[in-house]
Amino acid sequence: MSRRTVSRSRLTPTRRTVTLGGTAAIAATALAACNPGGSGDGDGGGEGEPVAEQDTAALAGKSVSYLYFTDGPDEQATRDLIAAFEQEYDVTVELEIVPFADITTTLQARLSGGQAPDVARVAATAPFAGDLLLLDDYLGADYLEQFTEGVQVGMADADGRIHAIASDLTQNGPFVNTDLFEQAGVALPESWTWEEMVDLATQVQEATGTEFAFAMDKSGHRLSTILSQGGTYLVQDSSSSLDVAAAATALQPLVDMIEAGTSPRDFWLDSGTKYQGANEVFLAQQVPVYLSGNWQVAQFDEDAEFGWATMPNPTQVVGGGFPGGKFMVGFAEGPENQLAATFLEFMNSTESQKSFISASAFMPTRADLTESGVEYPVRNEEMGIFVDDLAETPTEAYAACYDANFDAAAQEFVAEFAEVVSGNKDLATAMEDLRASIDAIVEQA
Repeated sequence: MSRRTVSRSRLTPTRRTVTLGGTAAIAATALAACNPGGSGDGDGGGEGEPVAEQDTAALAGKSVSYLYFTDGPDEQATRDLIAAFEQEYDVTVELEIVPFADITTTLQARLSGGQAPDVARVAATAPFAGDLLLLDDYLGADYLEQFTEGVQVGMADADGRIHAIASDLTQNGPFVNTDLFEQAGVALPESWTWEEMVDLATQVQEATGTEFAFAMDKSGHRLSTILSQGGTYLVQDSSSSLDVAAAATALQPLVDMIEAGTSPRDFWLDSGTKYQGANEVFLAQQVPVYLSGNWQVAQFDEDAEFGWATMPNPTQVVGGGFPGGKFMVGFAEGPENQLAATFLEFMNSTESQKSFISASAFMPTRADLTESGVEYPVRNEEMGIFVDDLAETPTEAYAACYDANFDAAAQEFVAEFAEVVSGNKDLATAMEDLRASIDAIVEQA
């Protein structure tokens, strides 16, 4: 394990533009949920005119509805793109913003009531099986090739038909409080294993008196990062795939820290399986290492009153993180299918996606931007660590994230892990029970 001093130039890539490597090397693309599901047996809205061949004058004066949730800075970027689309096509986009927590129930209520929007931003498409607008006729079957390999799995249904467009990518990974490491006299390595990360974090905690050594979000998605690093996954190819022994081995270091009081315990026992972030603990400087994801970069840049940096994910059997992201979809029962497809194509073009993700601190899903790289106006170097880690993330992680059963399995994962934290089950038993629960989820799907 080569050591390094805590300095910005050594903690992050030196290049100014963040490049993501070759498309074959990276399987790209979701805050919590990330599986797309499928478009079911619906006909997807029938035939459409190819966007590239349509008479754009025929669209003038029409309007398209867009149901949207925001992660923060992406809202203004979206509004700017909408304004450009409206001007280019002489149309109106009716943007409606709802809370992230309400997007699924809102859409389901509208669909059941016969009031489908034209377009929506979603974290998962499985809840809308059978209602999605199939885009092959509008965008062409080769449209998938404009996106990276892993994203294509999420964009296509079981029959290979395009039912969604991956609009942005997230990646889990650790943040470190560099001031605390410096205060403790502990040098950060260029890379680390789980054992090394725990050892260094504990050294910093003991030297500086922080409440914890390591914290992570309460999330099945974040826990799946640890599983992936241990070489196993909740689901693969619509089947239960958890290796119970590998899962127990991968999670044992986290369990040991919680039992020792060096990682938060109580919030695993609160609010059921509901997501809970540990970002406030990190911002309060009560933990030197925090596992979360790139969506925290903008907040930490604005709110952190201390030096911080991103680090590569620790390795166990393998390295890398666990991906996630959002999708744009159309609905077959929406009133303006042709305009919806045109809007979807525009919002996910090279220039549009570049503008959107650079302003929002997301990562690209398009193959061309993956090749060329993106320059981020805020913490470009820190974003580069997340980007570089994509190449280390196994392709199985993307397949797991996109599996239609992932969300339900992840909820069970949090519940079983809480049983371990509470002392009601040992880790091996909890993983056996988790495997049984996932088997049942898959069987009932």
